[in-house]
Amino acid sequence: MLAVCYNDNVMRIDKFLKVSRLIKRRTVAADACDAGKVYVNGRAVKPSYVIKAGDVVEIRLGQPISFTVKSLNEKASKEEASTLYEINR
Repeated sequence: MLAVCYNDNVMRIDKFLKVSRLIKRRTVAADACDAGKVYVNGRAVKPSYVIKAGDVVEIRLGQPISFTVKSLNEKASKEEASTLYEINR
């Protein structure tokens, strides 16, 4: 039997991309991960990859974007979404 641990300090990458509104739908985020378009700390990741604050994420869809995860909040509102990450320049 597989035990699942729920922790406020971690979140699946596909869910984070949806909650942060960087990608509109979770299924699209999962498809991007499966296609090798999402990298965390320089490594291509699957949709189930668990991220934490401080991780550097790069999305290579169209114009590549790189950002650092600042915080995790499963129920972030539209106004709070942009506070979950910081764009790297």
